[in-house]
Amino acid sequence: MTGTRGLGARWRRRRPLRTRLALATSVAVAVVALGVCAAAFVIIRHQMTRQLDLSLAQTATQTAQRTHNWGPTAGDASCQFPATPCIQIVPADPAKDPRGGYRTLPVDAGTRAVADGRSPAYYRELTIAGRPVRMYTSRLPHRDEALQVALRSDTVERGVGQAARALSAVGAAGVLVAAGLGYWVSRTGLAPVARLTATAERIAATRDARHRIELPPGPPAREDEITRLAASFNTMLGELEQSVSAQRRLVADASHELRTPLTALRTNAELLARGDRLTEAQRDRASAALGRQLREVTTLVNDLIELARDEEPQPLVEQVRPAALLAHVVTTAREHWPEIAFTVSVAPGAAEVTRPGVPARLSRLLSNLLDNAAKFSPPGGPVEAALDAGPDALDLTVRDHGPGIAPGDLPHVFDRFYRAKAARALPGSGLGLAMARQIAHAHGAELTAEQAPGGGALFRLRMPTRRP
Repeated sequence: MTGTRGLGARWRRRRPLRTRLALATSVAVAVVALGVCAAAFVIIRHQMTRQLDLSLAQTATQTAQRTHNWGPTAGDASCQFPATPCIQIVPADPAKDPRGGYRTLPVDAGTRAVADGRSPAYYRELTIAGRPVRMYTSRLPHRDEALQVALRSDTVERGVGQAARALSAVGAAGVLVAAGLGYWVSRTGLAPVARLTATAERIAATRDARHRIELPPGPPAREDEITRLAASFNTMLGELEQSVSAQRRLVADASHELRTPLTALRTNAELLARGDRLTEAQRDRASAALGRQLREVTTLVNDLIELARDEEPQPLVEQVRPAALLAHVVTTAREHWPEIAFTVSVAPGAAEVTRPGVPARLSRLLSNLLDNAAKFSPPGGPVEAALDAGPDALDLTVRDHGPGIAPGDLPHVFDRFYRAKAARALPGSGLGLAMARQIAHAHGAELTAEQAPGGGALFRLRMPTRRP
């Protein structure tokens, strides 16, 4: 049995899904069609036999009224079936049997039991003179005699045979129709799956995620499961295409940004290699430039590594107080930018609020916002950080009083390596704000930029404090 099941499982695995679905649909419809035909055959046979039984019972009733003064009577051997029924009266006492016995219908102990009232009336199938006969045996009222009435049943059998042949033809046609419907259902129902498979194979062969599956026209509410699967696959392909494009842009931008500092590093390293030809001041300048460029490259590589990470490591997540974190980051920024006046405003309701997060990553987010504001602020200009608590979120704003963000640059301030014209002369790689937004998204927060009223740039960080 295990070997048989194994062979069946291997056969199913080797067949295409379309073939298996067509076969399953055909078998299901065929079983239903054959079941209906079998039930119809049983009902037709039962009804025709019942009609014959009713005719026998009616004939017996009429005969009992007509032969109330008859005695035991043997059936006539020349009974003309099916024109006339064959009738026979049998007494309960064998001693009262007619002379010559019974030559047409059989008489046994069951017949005698019906005659004396010990058994109920019954029907019986017989063969007389090579012809099928159905006999009904009942007791004559107020007499210890049994009445036997027989009619030929070959008409019933002939009708049942005709019904069986007709139902067999209908069942065979139903099986053929079921096979056709199964093939049609599998072909039309699995068409999106076939297109999905072809698209996936094409993408695997060409490594091009721009391909899409064609969807049937119609409102989304009428889409079936296969169409929704195809739509989900198209959505996944869109996300994959964006991810691949983002990776390619990151690699291209990173190679472009690294080319300049690496060239400067090589130049300064070559100068130091010929240190015997340089003065002491020249060697010091080259050594300082080399150290500065190494720090820039190290910072750029670390930023790229941070940007390549999509999620925050779960083991490092803990409950963080944003107010305390903001105070710590502002203190560090004051040391790094002594010429900038940093101010902090924390609403009373926000001082003790906590939310889950990675402290080091959130500190990096706030540091990038403060560094960006300080970079564009004039010497001695203020940078204002404010933390406010709403019913279900914390709102952190960082504002500077610099030149602000041009309308054409506003949609791109969070793009990787993007630097506005006003910022190209300033230090930096254009990754700080991109990293800040990525950290915000990883913590379920939203970071936006806008023009501040009265001038300057305003960055707003909205951090939900309740789970949706």
